[in-house]
Amino acid sequence: MGEEVPCYRVHDHRHPISGDGEGDSDPVLDIYQLSCYYFGSKDAMATVAARDETPAGRAERMRINYEANGLRTCVEAVMMVELFKHPHLLLLQVRNSSFKLPGGRLRPGESDIEGLRRKLTSKLSADGAGDESEWKVGECLGMWWRADFESMLYPYVPPNCTKSPKECVKLFLVMLPSSRKFIVPKNLKLLAVPLCQLHENHKTYGPIIAGVPQLLSKFSFNMVGDT
Repeated sequence: MGEEVPCYRVHDHRHPISGDGEGDSDPVLDIYQLSCYYFGSKDAMATVAARDETPAGRAERMRINYEANGLRTCVEAVMMVELFKHPHLLLLQVRNSSFKLPGGRLRPGESDIEGLRRKLTSKLSADGAGDESEWKVGECLGMWWRADFESMLYPYVPPNCTKSPKECVKLFLVMLPSSRKFIVPKNLKLLAVPLCQLHENHKTYGPIIAGVPQLLSKFSFNMVGDT
């Protein structure tokens, strides 16, 4: 029998450099072929996009939520697979138009990791069931901020933000195992999109998703099982 491949792994390789002989950290992320995963469907779930919400309606909803709960914090997953010898990012598509990373808003008092695991189980597991600890949540890759209820999100707190920001979006690396089932609501599509297609493509994917390739640039991808 061949050597067993670890299910989850982000590790460092040390490459020699000139001078004192110490190494430079080069994190490596193992990703598995898309064919390793099963994709099924389940009943549609309610989404904001499905309610045809207007920008003004969204701003008002955020204002009401902010008055009740304070800063809105969302957590989103960066999950990678390999297809055609290239790293691909898993994205949810709503109504064949807008794209988003899997995840969602935290509940009051909920931790980032607990909330992300709950959201991934709800959206990508059969009937929202399963062991939430199966989701291997890694490091926070980046944070985006909304200064007020109507402004755009930025990867920093805007200098014109004179009051507390209204929303924070955190992106977390989620390491996928060598196989698993993704059960997606019928009103959503789970797509694998190549990183090269996302880079700076703000018009199609928005600034957060378009910035993911840069966030991942510190990693080397190990295509497990690639020949």
